[in-house]
Amino acid sequence: MTNPPVSANPATPRHPIVEISGLNKDFGQVVALRDVTLSVKPGEIVVLLGLSGSGKSTLLRHVDGLDTPTGGSVRVLGREVSTLRGRQLRKLRQDIGFVFQQFELVPSLTVLENVLIGSLATLRGPRLGLWSYPRRLKLAALGHLDRVGLLERAYQRADTLSGGQQQRVAIARALMQNPKILLADEPVASLDPESSEQVMALIRDIALDEGLTVLCSLHQVDLALSWGDRVVGLRHGELVLDTPTEGLTKAEVMAIYGRVTTSTGALEVIERELLSTVSMA
Repeated sequence: MTNPPVSANPATPRHPIVEISGLNKDFGQVVALRDVTLSVKPGEIVVLLGLSGSGKSTLLRHVDGLDTPTGGSVRVLGREVSTLRGRQLRKLRQDIGFVFQQFELVPSLTVLENVLIGSLATLRGPRLGLWSYPRRLKLAALGHLDRVGLLERAYQRADTLSGGQQQRVAIARALMQNPKILLADEPVASLDPESSEQVMALIRDIALDEGLTVLCSLHQVDLALSWGDRVVGLRHGELVLDTPTEGLTKAEVMAIYGRVTTSTGALEVIERELLSTVSMA
């Protein structure tokens, strides 16, 4: 059983590293986010919960500048994201690592080359093959692979790894940026329960060691309660819950999904419905 969450570093300045105020996002007639206000302090590990389509991924994409708000403000590391263009936006993204549900590795490349891709923003010109990367970056990439337990797989093709191993490679690739913020969008949705626990424990350990701020979307309520410092719930694009995980019960979290009950049997029924929704997403 995972130990109760603790703050990453009590000595870390508590000024928000992410400040979202009155965020609205519409895609035509579809409301993705509505008047979302949220602040995240350095070193916090925040879990976003909600059904598919509740706005979790859209919220993460705004933090990285991949989406532009219809209204409201998103400030990351003191910068208004929607005003950044070109080099300024690329510079901000160097401070933000992103781990995706589908890993987004290049299957035909080696594990080491996939990790090195995380350093491309710091280099000029295209890179073809391991020989084209500086020695210092190759050593750094090997160090990150050692950190995620895959050093011995460095020269293996990425598509020969298991799902859990591929996600570890994706984490190592994100670490190549030396990020201040790590975004993770359903990072264990494609993994079995054991691999999910291992990957999430790895992300938390690295975050605590490095003082990383983490925003991670999940569907697994139990995992969220054991892993995060805070739970932020979204329903139909609106923020419906924002509270520390300490002392939070499973029944209280289920209020995010609009069906509150204290019955264990009813909770199991809801969870089966949620898993069915995830599998169809």
